[in-house]
Amino acid sequence: MKTIVKGLALSAVASSVLMAGAYKIPEQSLNSMALGGAYIAHTTHADTAYFNPANMAFMGENQYVEGAITLAHLPSTDYYGQFETETENILIPNFHYVAAPMGDFRWGVSMTAPGGLTKRWENSPASAFAEEFTLTNVELSGAVSYKVMENFSIGGGLRLIYSEGVVKNDAAALGSPFKVDMEGDTIEFGYNLAATYKPTEDVSIAATYRSNVDLEEEGTATITYPTPGGPLTVTGDAGVSVPLPAALNIAISKTWNNSFTLEAVYERTYWSAYETLEFTGTNLPISAKNWEDTNTFRLGATIQLEKITMMMAFAIDETPVPDETISFELPDSDAKIFSMGFRYQQTEDLSWGAAFLYDSKEPRSIAKGIADNPIIHANGASFNGGGALLTTVGMAYEF
Repeated sequence: MKTIVKGLALSAVASSVLMAGAYKIPEQSLNSMALGGAYIAHTTHADTAYFNPANMAFMGENQYVEGAITLAHLPSTDYYGQFETETENILIPNFHYVAAPMGDFRWGVSMTAPGGLTKRWENSPASAFAEEFTLTNVELSGAVSYKVMENFSIGGGLRLIYSEGVVKNDAAALGSPFKVDMEGDTIEFGYNLAATYKPTEDVSIAATYRSNVDLEEEGTATITYPTPGGPLTVTGDAGVSVPLPAALNIAISKTWNNSFTLEAVYERTYWSAYETLEFTGTNLPISAKNWEDTNTFRLGATIQLEKITMMMAFAIDETPVPDETISFELPDSDAKIFSMGFRYQQTEDLSWGAAFLYDSKEPRSIAKGIADNPIIHANGASFNGGGALLTTVGMAYEF
């Protein structure tokens, strides 16, 4: 029972912040959603300020603004086909603006929600580790670009990230009074860098980098422990530090006849920064995580017609979570991503459109005796389902 309680406590603290990264949402605009994130080298609207600020230098003389809203539908995940998580529907907005050029300089700003969803297990034993957790992440980023030469530009900026988490666990069904009710939040800062080189008018080669950001979540926790004298409830300040990892994107795009563009993107996410889970305000020990760096490969196509732009993409995304540290709060697995969408040019200055993305998670099985989680260690695990269905509608305007 001591091992189970220790595992429950570690999972509770971890789940209050981890969803920001492992369930990250890189698609933060209409075009990016339709192109499955294959939108780094060939960015064309106000969302350039977020995805590749260096490309602001190559935009027209106008000001650009756009916004979109995404409905994220999260299908249930089941454990051994016996019980499953609740399905979730969440609205995620984004906004982007690029100012008119000032000589060779330009600036832009974006408001996004690049990660943080929710998961609820109602049935034991999973509810003992993740009865409910919800994480909200909001990022405000500002960036500038500088046109070094007619075919080469650089960019970069600052990121302000607000993160808020809620987690509830209840082990009563396991015969333990262990319970957790925890809330925490933080404001942290990071940076992003970008560069674009155009060897010809129809080819773009780009690289972007987002820095690691350590989320120092601080808040309060009410934890009920089992003791020889009966349940003991402790309420007080609590904190935990985990990284939002650095990410490097390298992309190349090629356009034919000003009507068809193909873009390939390689993304490296440096999850190995998450080696241990360390927390304050409790007597819980440090827990090893040992997450792994991941690769994501994206391929997107854009077809420009007279008034309609059609987009579609495919991507392969790896999970950073090794078998040893998988648990119910994050039963993640490798995924295949399919997306498509369109943009309609209503007037010379106004366009609107819609996009759809399907994140298909592969089934994942864990043999007994491997995972640190005490329930999965004793019984193994078979997770199926999950993933996400994302639908985005957006509008863009230039003036």
